[in-house]
Amino acid sequence: MRFVLLGWLILSGIIVADEKPPQPAVRKPIPDRLVVLTFDDSSKSHFTVARPLLKEYGFGATFFITEGFDFKENKRDYMTWDEIRQLHEEGFEIGNHTRDHLGITDKTVDRLAEQLEGIASQCKANGIPSPTTFAWPGNASTPAAFAILQQHGIQFARRGGAPEYPYEEGRGFAFEPGSDHPLLLPSAGDARPKWAIQDLIRTAEQARDGRIAILQFHGVPDTAHDWVSSSQQNFEAYLKYLHLEKYKVIALKDLQEYVDPQIVPEDPNAIIDARKTKLKN
Repeated sequence: MRFVLLGWLILSGIIVADEKPPQPAVRKPIPDRLVVLTFDDSSKSHFTVARPLLKEYGFGATFFITEGFDFKENKRDYMTWDEIRQLHEEGFEIGNHTRDHLGITDKTVDRLAEQLEGIASQCKANGIPSPTTFAWPGNASTPAAFAILQQHGIQFARRGGAPEYPYEEGRGFAFEPGSDHPLLLPSAGDARPKWAIQDLIRTAEQARDGRIAILQFHGVPDTAHDWVSSSQQNFEAYLKYLHLEKYKVIALKDLQEYVDPQIVPEDPNAIIDARKTKLKN
C-alpha cells in the first residue's frame, strides 16, 4: 500500500522522481536575542579593554586580525601576537582580515590567497588554529572570492552594512540564514563615534524571528582610526545592556551550531536587492 501511494504521488506530480527537497540552512532553531560580536583591525584596546569586559560577562567574540597599517611597528595602537595568542587561549575566536588589510575586489582577488595565508601562517606559528572566518576589509567584496575563501577553510565571512545602507551610517540588517550567503554576512550594526545606546538597542533588537544580529566593532577606543572608534564608556554600556537583556553573545564561528555554511542561496545578491527596494519604498 505504501509503494502504491508513493507511485500515485509521483504520477500526480506531487513528488517528482530524482528530485530532493531543498535542505534547510538552519541546523537547529535559532533563539531570539542571538548576537555575534566581531572586532576588526587588531586594535590594542581589543586586548586591554574589550577582553576583560567580555570575560566578565562570559561573552564570546571574534577578533579579525590584520597586519596592515603599521601593525608591525606600532604596538601602542595594535596588539602583539603574544596578546592575540592569549585571546585564543582564553576562548575567543581569531579570524582572518587579510595580511595587509587589502580590499578584495575583482581587481585584487588574485592576491587573496597570499593575503589569507599571511595571517594563517602567523596563527600557526603562534599556536592558533587556522581561521575559519573572515571579515572583508573596508567592506569591499566580490563573489569571485568565494571559491578561494572556501579553499582556505573559511566557512563564514562578514561584510559591513553596505550596500543596503551607506557605509557612513553604520547601520545594517540582521543575518537571515538561507537568504544571506554565508560568505557575505551583513553587519546589523557597525559602531561609530556618534553611536549611543539607542543605536546598539536598534541593532540588537533585529535578533528575532530566526534572524541573527552580527555586531561590528573596531577599537574600543580605536586610537589609530578615530572615525570608527567607540569610547570605552559606550562600549561598557553596550555590553551591560546585552547582559541585562539576556542576549546570547557568541563568536562568528559558533554560527555553525545553528547554520549550515554549505547551503547557499542561488543568487547572493537577491536578498541585498530586496532590502534596498524595501528601503526605497
